Amino acid sequence: MATREEISESIKDILVEEFDCERSELKDDVNLFTQLDLDSIDAVDLVVRLQQKTNKRVNPEDFKKIRTFGEVVDVVEKLLNEGK
Repeated sequence: MATREEISESIKDILVEEFDCERSELKDDVNLFTQLDLDSIDAVDLVVRLQQKTNKRVNPEDFKKIRTFGEVVDVVEKLLNEGK
């Protein structure tokens, strides 16, 4: 089972590599849309990348309410811990 820190680092890797985000900006309270300038298409791309990385189906409904980096980490952590 991955720790929250490992999950966070993995998501940071995706955001840095795929969306040109600065790793130093990726704190739990940073807003994906207003501070990182991601848009709805980026959010869909992020869901796809998370599915590839976790080999789990990410429910798009879970992402509709997400606004911050920390919330992304929370959803992925919950997803990875389901069924354990």
